[in-house]
Amino acid sequence: MNESAVIAPTSQLFRAILDGASSDQVTFTWLFRNLRRRSFGMFMLLLGLIAMLPGVGVLAGLVLAVLGFQMMMAHEALFLPRFIGERPLSARRITRLVAWIIPVMEALETIIRPRWHTPFIATKRLVGVIVILLALTILMPIPFSNIMPGALTMLVAFAYLEEDGILLFVALIASVGSLVITGAEGWAAVTGAHALMRV
Repeated sequence: MNESAVIAPTSQLFRAILDGASSDQVTFTWLFRNLRRRSFGMFMLLLGLIAMLPGVGVLAGLVLAVLGFQMMMAHEALFLPRFIGERPLSARRITRLVAWIIPVMEALETIIRPRWHTPFIATKRLVGVIVILLALTILMPIPFSNIMPGALTMLVAFAYLEEDGILLFVALIASVGSLVITGAEGWAAVTGAHALMRV
């Protein structure tokens, strides 16, 4: 993470970007271009939430894997297909949504703040690898296997957005633990199915 820059809270960044919207419509491309390196964190946060919902976890997991790959390759900003990125969105609706989200973010920012800075590119690549692995566990056909990785993805996203190295370290360790547990569950399921086939 950038050790020399003063990191503005994400809630303030959102306020400034939306205040600067010059029309009644905006696009994801416009939003992510203004968020720059924080585009990954915001999209990761939303996808983690979506991944916890029933019925859409697979789609969220696939998109998370793509996002993680782009982070692992150290892309400066998130790339979206043009048909998604250039789709017009109502600035008024987004403003209402952000107005609802900002108080929650401001409350979290009282305890989540920039500290224990780490090299930005290296951190980005590491987070990308972890996100890919969490996405793969979301895709596993195990009941409720999407809940824990989805929640951890959101935790990683918050820590990454606010450049809180301490929280990010805790979130990454917890993610590794979740991956080990999910891997053990998957292995047990495979060996159990193999044992039943031999009976």
